[in-house]
Amino acid sequence: MPFPRASGILLHLTCLPGPWGIGDLGLAAHEFVEFLWKAGQQLWQVLPLGPTGDGNSPYQSYSAFAGNPLLLSLDPLIQEGLLAPRDVAELPAFPPGRVDFDAVRRFKLPLLWKSFENFQRKASGQRQEELREFARQHATWLDDYALFMALKEEYPESAWNQWEHTLASRAPEALRGWKDKLERRCRFHTYLQYQFFRQWHSLHEHCHERGIQLIGDIPIFAAHDSADVWAHPDMFYLDESGSPTVMAGVPPDYFSETGQLWANPLYRWEAMAASGYAWWIQRFQLIRELVDIIRLDHFRGFEAYWEVPAGETTAIKGRWVKGPGEHLFDAIRMALGEVPIIAEDLGIITPAVVALRERLGFPGMRVLQFILGDESPPPAYHPRSFPQHCVVYTGTHDNDTTVGWFQRISPEQRARILQGLGTDGAQIHVDIIRLALRCPAQTAVIPLQDVLGMGSEARMNRPGTPRGNWEWRVTAAQLTDELAGWLRELTEESGRSPGSARPV
Repeated sequence: MPFPRASGILLHLTCLPGPWGIGDLGLAAHEFVEFLWKAGQQLWQVLPLGPTGDGNSPYQSYSAFAGNPLLLSLDPLIQEGLLAPRDVAELPAFPPGRVDFDAVRRFKLPLLWKSFENFQRKASGQRQEELREFARQHATWLDDYALFMALKEEYPESAWNQWEHTLASRAPEALRGWKDKLERRCRFHTYLQYQFFRQWHSLHEHCHERGIQLIGDIPIFAAHDSADVWAHPDMFYLDESGSPTVMAGVPPDYFSETGQLWANPLYRWEAMAASGYAWWIQRFQLIRELVDIIRLDHFRGFEAYWEVPAGETTAIKGRWVKGPGEHLFDAIRMALGEVPIIAEDLGIITPAVVALRERLGFPGMRVLQFILGDESPPPAYHPRSFPQHCVVYTGTHDNDTTVGWFQRISPEQRARILQGLGTDGAQIHVDIIRLALRCPAQTAVIPLQDVLGMGSEARMNRPGTPRGNWEWRVTAAQLTDELAGWLRELTEESGRSPGSARPV
């Protein structure tokens, strides 16, 4: 599908400013849309939106379909009379500039429960019917998710396969009994999803009013401790106890000498093919309702994925196993029509992966930190030689910031890069953003941390480290009109502003 020559910002919702300890779907998100518009941007890329568990990674979610309740803004709930201003009069001392997820949960979840109770008592008949209709429309995933989350509260320290056997194995009588016992809790989690989708659609509509498209992110794998694996164990390689027999990961790479062991269970692709890839089609259908363009995480895993035996503590001992290839995407296209997809084709990329991406027509990714740091990149990977049909990034959520990266590389690398750029490096983030925006790639996406010129203290994620990630937040004071004006000027001179956008 044609993409316009455009640029945008990578910033996850949790990184937004605001009073409730975490970025959310409220006022700050809408103000960020205005910032993007002032800055001449046409794209806003976010990370996966699902509810996060231990480690707070958006790539390890309790559901492949649900939204994260922590992203709900309390302001609309106050405006609707579901919370009173006095309910939020005393705020915890949230740390500035980062998310304390545990503190946010302790503060926010009781308030969300209170809003649910008030909704039950006070909401109009029309709103009550809206909630019921929402539950009916999404029942194929929402019923299992709501019960799963209610059960997680009953078993807070246990993964689903450590629950009592009849429940872990989804014996019908056990499911009926627990649904009755936890009926109110299930309704609460259904209500949270209803409110999430309402707030999200409001934000999405605002984006469209300002000519901004949202890029969403689909993780390739499902978390083991998720409603999806619990509800569909036949789709995953699990043993009789429900534990994975093989796990997902990647072999040793740029980020880790021992590889990355993600520990997600791997798909039984033959079982998914037998259903016509119904679960995947449902995933794509839902995210298409939420975003305009999909970034497909770990695209190379659809051609071949790294399989690590259960019990390994690193990803070194694994093997490549063939994935579903174009059959999956043919099924999605048949069901949904053309879907705008960006293929995250980073890592160990073989000619077979490139051929698959090209057959499907998906633009791939070019990350300048990787390319500039390579002493002898192939000619096609020089920024001036980028194909139009690709997306260029200065860095991704897994990279250090551009300033942090530049400070960390060797003096010899810095000298070589500066010689190529023809600058003194005093504002290296500006130099590399300019390089990204001026290159032939039809789409350029810049992490907000790079626009701000921040160092490693603002890094979003360090792959292979289970703690201390996903916490960075921007402050409202940083999102100035001056910053927007500077970025707009750079965008206009690169031919990426809305007025100069053209299909390529």
